[in-house]
Amino acid sequence: GRSRVSLFSTEEVMWGGHMCRGFSPTAASPGCSFQELDLSKEAFFFNDTPKEEEWFKAVTESLHPGAKYAKGNKGGVAIRFQFHNSTVCVVNAHLAAHPEEYERRNQEVRDICARMQFHPLEPGCPLLAIKEHDVVLWLGDLNYRLEEQDMERVKKLIQTQDFQALHQHDQLKIQREAKLVFEGFQEGEISFQPTYKYNPGSDDWDDSAECRVPAWCDRILWSGKTVSLLSYQSHMALKNSDHKPVSAIFDVGVKVVDKKSYCKAFEGIVRSLDKMENASIPSVTLSKREFLFKDVKYLQLQVESFTISNGPVPCQFEFISKPNEDAYCKPWLIAKPSKGFLMPDSEVVIALELCVNKSTATALNSGEEKLEDILVLHLDRGKDYFLSVSGNYLPSCFGCPIQTLCYMKEPIREMLPEAIRELTLMPLLTDDAFWEEKPLDVPKELWMMVDLLCRSACHQEGLFQQPGLRPEFEQIRDWLDTGTLDVLGPVASNHSVAEALLLFLESLPEPVVCYKSYRSSLECANSYEMSSQVRQALREGQD
Repeated sequence: GRSRVSLFSTEEVMWGGHMCRGFSPTAASPGCSFQELDLSKEAFFFNDTPKEEEWFKAVTESLHPGAKYAKGNKGGVAIRFQFHNSTVCVVNAHLAAHPEEYERRNQEVRDICARMQFHPLEPGCPLLAIKEHDVVLWLGDLNYRLEEQDMERVKKLIQTQDFQALHQHDQLKIQREAKLVFEGFQEGEISFQPTYKYNPGSDDWDDSAECRVPAWCDRILWSGKTVSLLSYQSHMALKNSDHKPVSAIFDVGVKVVDKKSYCKAFEGIVRSLDKMENASIPSVTLSKREFLFKDVKYLQLQVESFTISNGPVPCQFEFISKPNEDAYCKPWLIAKPSKGFLMPDSEVVIALELCVNKSTATALNSGEEKLEDILVLHLDRGKDYFLSVSGNYLPSCFGCPIQTLCYMKEPIREMLPEAIRELTLMPLLTDDAFWEEKPLDVPKELWMMVDLLCRSACHQEGLFQQPGLRPEFEQIRDWLDTGTLDVLGPVASNHSVAEALLLFLESLPEPVVCYKSYRSSLECANSYEMSSQVRQALREGQD
């Protein structure tokens, strides 16, 4: 079957007549997205909103824990639904502003795809990512601009309606062609003038002191084999915002299962399986049974893959736990998929993902745990296969106790494993005579990050609210672990240093403020005098 879907993306829209005029009357299933809504009382149909509390609770409870502390108007939200036997995901995103921030926008798209997951309706099924849906519709103020274009030249091309020439300088087009963002997505031909920036209430280009160069900020993209674009246009009649909204109408093919045929086919398969079960035992061939992960670093994902090739008998496989163990693998390892079903003579690729995080780093740093494990792959009604996993972990200051770091005068990578183990396992508040030299007052790694932020970002707003870039975090981590520089080298963003600092504090096995002082610290947070007393008590406790 096929359905028609209409999408409408705008920066600011009045509820009411303007909204109705923005949609095509032929759209069978409309959907819309808003950022920075007009929240004045005149903008609403009703003064009474009986569902407000219910909606507010549903939205806040579904947010990612980190999102509940975010401020501002940038980010992304999504919904998913199943229509007959096809899954659809609709994403609305409002990305970082300013022409030079295209890499930040690329990163935000990747973050939304990586962090946003959905709980399927069927219990026991793995979480679903955005790209795992049959159809994905992505819309919003994506904020991609024109690359280094003169204002007058842009206006001249707009006046002559040479949008094709102007579109060659569009950042989103350039980044997509370089496969740096929205890989696998499509966008319709742009045959309308840029949607940003206008003087609100008019069709005049921005004449403020900022004098923004026109750009196609508001976009609608899609992915899916059964999607056909019917219409893609802007709506100049809407003048409430400095943006002009855009809309798209899609023809989407959906999968519909004939229940009678399905049941008949299902019953036939069950009968065939019963015969095959009595005739043979399932067996598979593994392309690889030994896996070596080299030079594993903190929070750096490594993946090794192998193929399960099935024989002539259908089989169900699953990684099972070993005797006296609760999980099928160590906490730093995961198999995707961990179970499944193979038809005769079919194959499946299994990815073994290894990542050391705050819960596993401390034991690996001290040598109490090693990157060694045996996985048991079990076939239903068949035999078990054993897979050997091993590797070497590069010790990191992330995950080390704060007291241990105070005794480390050298970078952790330059220390012998025995010395790291001895320092990590020594009791808290030990006598300084335990070690030859007096410990540092503050771990050097913590001091370098705080010092850099104090020097370069002390007055920067929203420093800890915007995530850093993953490559920059990895560079900062390596600097701290290897001591290649006495101070942190230049980084592109203070946000990356701030995120590294938060990850460092989060990885500490023991908090900076001891557990027994949590309650008194929180109770005195609003009083400088009482906070000073608590701080003095903490110092005396350390002495």
